[in-house]
Amino acid sequence: MPIITTPQEFNEEDLFVDLREMFGYPLYLKCEGFNFAGSVKLKAAASMIEAAERGGLLGPESILVESSSGNLGMALSVIAAAKGYRFICVVDSRTNLSTRQVIESLGSEVHVITEPSVTGGFLGARLDFVRGLCTTDPRYVWLNQHANQNNWKAHYRTTAPAIEKQFPHLEVLFVGAGTTGTLMGCARYFKEQPNSPVTVVGIDSVGSVTFGAPAGPRMIPGLGAGVRPALFDQRYIDDMVLVPEIETIRTCHTLARGGFLFGGSTGTVVNGAVKWLAEHRPGQDVTAVAISPDLGDRYLDTIYRPTWVRDVYGLDALEPAPRPGAVTSGVH
Repeated sequence: MPIITTPQEFNEEDLFVDLREMFGYPLYLKCEGFNFAGSVKLKAAASMIEAAERGGLLGPESILVESSSGNLGMALSVIAAAKGYRFICVVDSRTNLSTRQVIESLGSEVHVITEPSVTGGFLGARLDFVRGLCTTDPRYVWLNQHANQNNWKAHYRTTAPAIEKQFPHLEVLFVGAGTTGTLMGCARYFKEQPNSPVTVVGIDSVGSVTFGAPAGPRMIPGLGAGVRPALFDQRYIDDMVLVPEIETIRTCHTLARGGFLFGGSTGTVVNGAVKWLAEHRPGQDVTAVAISPDLGDRYLDTIYRPTWVRDVYGLDALEPAPRPGAVTSGVH
């Protein structure tokens, strides 16, 4: 058992779930929710804070401020508590209540944006508020996860090598797109390996603008953006899949019926991965990995509450979706 003195020292890197039996395709899910922040964002938070400290941007009087849909806010609040920093997390009304409560329980402050901006949606409104706040007091330090190079570098150093270690013959990697830190860090790593055979597929929600699609309403926090992230570089991505939120919901419930309670981002990534495999690798026994950003305990009042799901997505929202062309014969 590891012995640690700060929460950011621990992160389970080697846990993968084999989803073949559940979905009919050879897909391994890398679980990133087993740390003290409960998500993959702990890596980015630690990387950005450490870089800011090395660069002299953070000091005893500094006040961290960040825009987040939830997970990075929780990760920053964990580290801020451990290091003694004051932290203000700017979220919006879609952020899960339990997430906001955890951030406050750790001693950080939460500011909720209730109205989206005309052009940038809720993300644009959150960013506008953060920029305005930083102009009022030089003590505010904005790490800016959407443009901070230390976001993707965290995954270049840790997440991608951990996947390569477990799956040295990896063929396809599926990664969700939020700030695109995880996506770009992993994509850059595999594309920069000599003669890399890995196909990198980005997964996002319908309504997100990251992949160039039109903006639309999105109710599930995590993946997606109303403003294209500065970190995103499409040259490193081989293919992209957009998933409607109703299919995210159904996939999360399918996973839960198998005993795995994952978050909304995981449902999106798994749904997109299964669709892509059905279309591009039908009946093939490929080595494919998808990244699960977080667990589902923070979504009990939303995607796992039937009344909320039906109010938002309609009465038939929880009808199970058929598996797209699943083939198991010849697969071992």
